[in-house]
Amino acid sequence: MYTPTHFAETDDAEIRRIVAAFPLASCVVAVDGDYVVNHLPVLWGEDRLIGHVALNNDLHRIADGMDAVFLFRAEDSYISPNWYPTKAETHRHVPTWNYSAVNLHGRLVFDPSRKAKLAVVGQLTKHFEGALNGDEAWKMRDAPRDYMDGMLDNIVAFSVDVARVEAKSKLSQNRGPRDYEAVREQMHAQGKQDLARRMVDRS
Repeated sequence: MYTPTHFAETDDAEIRRIVAAFPLASCVVAVDGDYVVNHLPVLWGEDRLIGHVALNNDLHRIADGMDAVFLFRAEDSYISPNWYPTKAETHRHVPTWNYSAVNLHGRLVFDPSRKAKLAVVGQLTKHFEGALNGDEAWKMRDAPRDYMDGMLDNIVAFSVDVARVEAKSKLSQNRGPRDYEAVREQMHAQGKQDLARRMVDRS
Protein backbone atom coordinates (compact mmCIF):
# COMPACT_ATOMS: atom_id res chain seq x y z
CA MET A 1 0.00 0.00 0.00
CA TYR A 2 1.38 3.39 -0.98
CA THR A 3 2.01 5.19 2.31
CA PRO A 4 3.97 8.44 2.57
CA THR A 5 5.90 8.63 5.83
CA HIS A 6 3.68 11.34 7.32
CA PHE A 7 0.58 9.18 6.77
CA ALA A 8 2.03 5.93 8.16
CA GLU A 9 0.04 4.56 11.10
CA THR A 10 2.52 3.10 13.59
CA ASP A 11 0.43 2.98 16.77
CA ASP A 12 -0.37 -0.71 17.34
CA ALA A 13 -3.27 0.10 19.64
CA GLU A 14 -4.85 2.36 17.01
CA ILE A 15 -4.32 -0.23 14.27
CA ARG A 16 -6.09 -2.84 16.38
CA ARG A 17 -8.86 -0.39 17.24
CA ILE A 18 -9.54 0.19 13.53
CA VAL A 19 -9.80 -3.55 12.87
CA ALA A 20 -12.02 -4.04 15.93
CA ALA A 21 -14.29 -1.10 15.06
CA PHE A 22 -14.61 -2.00 11.36
CA PRO A 23 -14.39 -5.83 11.36
CA LEU A 24 -15.99 -6.49 7.96
CA ALA A 25 -12.87 -7.16 5.90
CA SER A 26 -12.36 -7.54 2.18
CA CYS A 27 -10.43 -10.77 1.77
CA VAL A 28 -8.37 -10.85 -1.42
CA VAL A 29 -6.63 -13.96 -2.77
CA ALA A 30 -4.86 -14.37 -6.13
CA VAL A 31 -5.96 -17.67 -7.70
CA ASP A 32 -4.90 -18.80 -11.17
CA GLY A 33 -4.17 -15.30 -12.37
CA ASP A 34 -7.39 -13.79 -11.06
CA TYR A 35 -8.40 -12.09 -7.82
CA VAL A 36 -11.02 -13.71 -5.61
CA VAL A 37 -12.64 -11.19 -3.27
CA ASN A 38 -14.96 -11.90 -0.34
CA HIS A 39 -16.32 -9.66 2.40
CA LEU A 40 -16.01 -11.41 5.75
CA PRO A 41 -16.44 -10.37 9.41
CA VAL A 42 -13.39 -11.43 11.40
CA LEU A 43 -11.82 -11.21 14.85
CA TRP A 44 -8.16 -10.39 15.37
CA GLY A 45 -6.62 -12.02 18.42
CA GLU A 46 -3.03 -11.59 19.52
CA ASP A 47 -1.61 -12.64 16.16
CA ARG A 48 -4.39 -14.48 14.35
CA LEU A 49 -7.57 -13.66 12.42
CA ILE A 50 -10.52 -16.03 12.66
CA GLY A 51 -13.78 -16.27 10.76
CA HIS A 52 -15.87 -18.59 8.63
CA VAL A 53 -17.30 -18.87 5.13
CA ALA A 54 -20.36 -20.61 3.73
CA LEU A 55 -19.84 -24.21 2.67
CA ASN A 56 -21.09 -23.21 -0.80
CA ASN A 57 -18.38 -20.54 -1.04
CA ASP A 58 -15.62 -22.00 -3.24
CA LEU A 59 -12.99 -20.04 -1.36
CA HIS A 60 -12.29 -22.91 1.04
CA ARG A 61 -11.78 -25.27 -1.91
CA ILE A 62 -9.53 -23.09 -4.06
CA ALA A 63 -7.57 -21.00 -1.57
CA ASP A 64 -6.71 -23.24 1.39
CA GLY A 65 -3.09 -22.64 2.37
CA MET A 66 -2.74 -19.63 0.07
CA ASP A 67 -1.54 -16.13 0.91
CA ALA A 68 -4.33 -13.63 1.43
CA VAL A 69 -4.72 -9.99 2.40
CA PHE A 70 -7.57 -8.72 4.57
CA LEU A 71 -8.43 -5.07 3.95
CA PHE A 72 -10.06 -2.92 6.63
CA ARG A 73 -11.17 0.68 6.13
CA ALA A 74 -12.30 3.03 8.87
CA GLU A 75 -14.52 6.10 8.49
CA ASP A 76 -13.58 8.30 5.53
CA SER A 77 -14.54 11.65 4.05
CA TYR A 78 -14.17 13.91 1.06
CA ILE A 79 -12.20 17.05 1.99
CA SER A 80 -13.15 20.30 0.23
CA PRO A 81 -10.50 22.98 -0.30
CA ASN A 82 -13.21 25.52 0.59
CA TRP A 83 -12.76 24.47 4.22
CA TYR A 84 -9.18 25.69 4.42
CA PRO A 85 -8.77 29.19 5.87
CA THR A 86 -5.59 29.59 3.84
CA LYS A 87 -7.51 29.08 0.58
CA ALA A 88 -8.53 32.75 0.56
CA GLU A 89 -4.88 33.72 0.84
CA THR A 90 -3.30 31.54 -1.86
CA HIS A 91 -6.01 29.54 -3.68
CA ARG A 92 -3.33 26.86 -4.06
CA HIS A 93 -5.47 23.98 -2.81
CA VAL A 94 -7.28 21.00 -4.31
CA PRO A 95 -9.80 18.48 -2.98
CA THR A 96 -8.61 15.30 -1.29
CA TRP A 97 -9.92 12.36 0.73
CA ASN A 98 -9.18 11.48 4.36
CA TYR A 99 -9.29 7.87 5.54
CA SER A 100 -7.60 5.16 7.57
CA ALA A 101 -6.88 1.67 6.29
CA VAL A 102 -5.26 -1.50 7.58
CA ASN A 103 -4.07 -4.43 5.48
CA LEU A 104 -3.32 -7.73 7.23
CA HIS A 105 -1.35 -10.31 5.27
CA GLY A 106 -1.09 -14.01 6.03
CA ARG A 107 -1.79 -17.58 4.97
CA LEU A 108 -5.44 -18.61 4.82
CA VAL A 109 -6.06 -21.98 6.48
CA PHE A 110 -9.49 -23.64 6.50
CA ASP A 111 -10.70 -26.18 9.05
CA PRO A 112 -13.99 -28.02 8.39
CA SER A 113 -13.98 -29.83 11.76
CA ARG A 114 -16.93 -29.37 14.10
CA LYS A 115 -14.53 -28.37 16.88
CA ALA A 116 -13.07 -25.52 14.83
CA LYS A 117 -16.49 -24.30 13.71
CA LEU A 118 -17.88 -24.31 17.24
CA ALA A 119 -14.83 -22.40 18.48
CA VAL A 120 -15.00 -19.74 15.76
CA VAL A 121 -18.77 -19.21 15.91
CA GLY A 122 -18.58 -19.16 19.69
CA GLN A 123 -15.87 -16.51 19.76
CA LEU A 124 -17.50 -14.32 17.11
CA THR A 125 -20.90 -14.57 18.80
CA LYS A 126 -19.51 -13.83 22.26
CA HIS A 127 -17.62 -10.80 20.96
CA PHE A 128 -20.24 -9.16 18.75
CA GLU A 129 -23.33 -10.12 20.75
CA GLY A 130 -21.66 -9.17 24.01
CA ALA A 131 -20.71 -5.75 22.68
CA LEU A 132 -24.25 -5.15 21.41
CA ASN A 133 -26.51 -6.80 23.97
CA GLY A 134 -24.44 -7.35 27.11
CA ASP A 135 -26.16 -9.70 29.55
CA GLU A 136 -28.97 -10.23 27.03
CA ALA A 137 -26.59 -11.52 24.36
CA TRP A 138 -27.78 -14.36 22.14
CA LYS A 139 -25.97 -17.66 22.71
CA MET A 140 -25.75 -20.71 20.50
CA ARG A 141 -27.61 -22.76 23.10
CA ASP A 142 -30.60 -20.45 22.64
CA ALA A 143 -31.31 -22.19 19.33
CA PRO A 144 -32.51 -25.82 19.02
CA ARG A 145 -29.60 -28.29 18.82
CA ASP A 146 -30.68 -29.77 15.49
CA TYR A 147 -30.99 -26.28 13.98
CA MET A 148 -27.51 -25.27 15.13
CA ASP A 149 -26.08 -28.55 13.86
CA GLY A 150 -27.56 -27.81 10.45
CA MET A 151 -26.13 -24.30 10.44
CA LEU A 152 -22.68 -25.54 11.46
CA ASP A 153 -22.81 -28.15 8.71
CA ASN A 154 -23.04 -25.31 6.19
CA ILE A 155 -19.94 -23.33 7.16
CA VAL A 156 -16.16 -23.81 7.16
CA ALA A 157 -13.93 -22.14 9.74
CA PHE A 158 -10.71 -20.38 8.83
CA SER A 159 -7.74 -18.75 10.51
CA VAL A 160 -4.91 -16.51 9.33
CA ASP A 161 -1.64 -16.12 11.19
CA VAL A 162 -0.88 -12.47 10.53
CA ALA A 163 2.58 -12.21 8.98
CA ARG A 164 2.59 -8.56 7.92
CA VAL A 165 0.67 -5.42 8.86
CA GLU A 166 0.28 -2.30 6.71
CA ALA A 167 -1.54 0.70 8.13
CA LYS A 168 -2.21 4.21 6.93
CA SER A 169 -4.01 7.18 8.48
CA LYS A 170 -4.42 10.07 6.05
CA LEU A 171 -5.87 12.75 8.33
CA SER A 172 -4.64 16.08 6.94
CA GLN A 173 -1.31 15.77 8.79
CA ASN A 174 0.31 17.56 5.86
CA ARG A 175 -1.78 20.70 6.46
CA GLY A 176 -0.89 23.67 8.64
CA PRO A 177 -2.53 24.11 12.08
CA ARG A 178 -5.35 26.39 10.88
CA ASP A 179 -6.35 24.18 7.98
CA TYR A 180 -6.03 21.04 10.11
CA GLU A 181 -8.35 22.44 12.78
CA ALA A 182 -10.85 23.58 10.15
CA VAL A 183 -11.04 20.06 8.70
CA ARG A 184 -11.47 18.59 12.18
CA GLU A 185 -14.37 20.98 12.86
CA GLN A 186 -15.98 19.95 9.58
CA MET A 187 -15.76 16.30 10.59
CA HIS A 188 -17.63 17.13 13.80
CA ALA A 189 -20.21 19.13 11.88
CA GLN A 190 -20.83 16.28 9.45
CA GLY A 191 -21.20 13.70 12.20
CA LYS A 192 -17.94 11.94 11.31
CA GLN A 193 -17.01 11.50 14.94
CA ASP A 194 -14.46 8.73 14.45
CA LEU A 195 -12.46 10.88 12.07
CA ALA A 196 -12.80 13.92 14.33
CA ARG A 197 -11.65 11.95 17.37
CA ARG A 198 -8.63 10.60 15.56
CA MET A 199 -7.67 14.11 14.45
CA VAL A 200 -8.00 15.39 18.04
CA ASP A 201 -5.72 12.58 19.23
CA ARG A 202 -3.06 13.75 16.77
CA SER A 203 -3.31 17.50 17.37
